[in-house]
Amino acid sequence: MKIDNLYDIPKLGFGLMRLPKKDGKIDIETASRMVDECLAAGFYYFDTAYVYDGGDSECAVKELLTSRYPREQFCLATKLPAWEMKSIEDRDRLFQIQLERTGAQYFDFYLLHAISQEHIGIYDKFDCFAWIQEKKAQGLIRHAGFSFHDTPEMLDEVLTKHPEMEFVQLQINYADWENEKVQSRGVYEVARKHGKPVIIMEPVKGGNLAILRDDVGSVLKEARPDASYASWALRFAASHEGLLTVLSGMSSEEQMKDNISTMKDFEPLTEEEKALINQVTDKLNQIPTVACTACRYCVEGCPQEIQIPDMIRLLNTCRVYDYNASVGRSFDMALKDGSGRPSDCVQCGQCESVCPQHLPIISIMEDAAKELER
Repeated sequence: MKIDNLYDIPKLGFGLMRLPKKDGKIDIETASRMVDECLAAGFYYFDTAYVYDGGDSECAVKELLTSRYPREQFCLATKLPAWEMKSIEDRDRLFQIQLERTGAQYFDFYLLHAISQEHIGIYDKFDCFAWIQEKKAQGLIRHAGFSFHDTPEMLDEVLTKHPEMEFVQLQINYADWENEKVQSRGVYEVARKHGKPVIIMEPVKGGNLAILRDDVGSVLKEARPDASYASWALRFAASHEGLLTVLSGMSSEEQMKDNISTMKDFEPLTEEEKALINQVTDKLNQIPTVACTACRYCVEGCPQEIQIPDMIRLLNTCRVYDYNASVGRSFDMALKDGSGRPSDCVQCGQCESVCPQHLPIISIMEDAAKELER
């Protein structure tokens, strides 16, 4: 699909990070219906990555999109992972794997994945900024950019050094807008200063903003009784200027329908609604939870096969709702495939080295063992 103006892309993108599962595998039948509904509604931007679902997400693209629709009917984005590169030859090796997995022929949007202080040295060492422009010149990439997980100051440095990059993907949601670690407002303002279109990721903060406690989200329900909490989070994200699109990692047809309903006839937040969002943020900040977005980078490589994001999600549930029978059942289900318990952690630190949120996962697993292993 030829895109002349990046700002013309519909403002809802389908993130393929959290596709529905059946028997532990991507549910292609359900996901296909979701893709069909998304395209029928006029939303044609799809986002995956080399590491999503251990590569299964990219492979699913072939079954969901490229084998079912003409290539010009959708936009596909994927990403080059710094942590998978050990030599300069790995750039082309990984890229070729992605082309074969997806059957895409070319990528409409291609990103250097998760630029941060930890990864920028690898991208520089292997001259990836120049390489991505070469792929663009070859017609294998239509638009080149990067996703980012670090400070506004670093983003400013990267964009100043590489003005050729066309867009930037940032984690933006109302809970992280003033968060000292994520600094959503700061990085957004830097992107705007450089005139770069912004792709928003994690607008619902890994689903956390879709399941607010009633005493936290009551002001939103009173204002719009029929609106989901997720719709408020999407509207907050999409109300900003300079957007390419807002990604939502949808896991069910219900989520798809709600997101399409929210974004099809989009209504920006009013000033009164922004004030309500601020009230919710204040309440959320008073609850001590772990700010995990369930990106699952930490899972691959864990020697004990601990499903760390699932354990953190359940730990957060305990902290907000207290331990209950539902938590116990979910914990048991998470262990059925032989995955490790939090207490199995050997404190190797592999998970902490790849966490975009820079979470102290080792100590978090200690807390999870105390709360969940009853």
